[in-house]
Amino acid sequence: MSFSFAQDKEHTHFSKNPLLIALALIFGVYWAYTGFNTPDLGNWWLENTLTFTAIILLVVFYRYFRFSDFSYLCIFVFMMLHVYGSQYTYAENPFGFWVKEQLSLERNHYDRLVHFGFGFLLAYPMHEVFWRRTNMQKRFTYLLPIDLAVSLGAVYELVEWAVADIFFPAQGMAYLGTQGDVWDAQKDIALALLGAAITMAAVFALVRNKVRNR
Repeated sequence: MSFSFAQDKEHTHFSKNPLLIALALIFGVYWAYTGFNTPDLGNWWLENTLTFTAIILLVVFYRYFRFSDFSYLCIFVFMMLHVYGSQYTYAENPFGFWVKEQLSLERNHYDRLVHFGFGFLLAYPMHEVFWRRTNMQKRFTYLLPIDLAVSLGAVYELVEWAVADIFFPAQGMAYLGTQGDVWDAQKDIALALLGAAITMAAVFALVRNKVRNR
């Protein structure tokens, strides 16, 4: 990519990138803090299986593919949102209760925020992979992140069902956080779709505008 927030950092070693070092330190400290200060350690471990997986993938593939600083920042913000949610369980998140009180909502919507953030914050890193590492037509690099956000969102809902109903039923309701909404899974997937669509529309508009102004 040619615009400023998507510069190729492929040949920048981790030790020479102060932004990555700062993000890693901040995340590591906060992640440990949430683990030591959670009221439900069992749920914290369940929620953070995805965090462990994501960190392992980022570390393993760093030598093969390095995102732009902007993409790493997006990933960092999303993972911070997720870890903050795991500290209290999504349904009992304090920020969600504050928003509920301020807006007179019927339920704690923190889980909705994170699902929206999944599409909104991670669509661009997905786009960056397709843009830099495939030979597909460029238009598909904008469409596939939206499709992938929906697909991964659906897979996550299936994982939630398996964890809550089959593997760890004792932690099931806290992990699901449906709060009585029978359409919770569908709404979560729809919000991931919306977030990814907004991001890809914005990126497409920025690139198109930059090309026109050359």
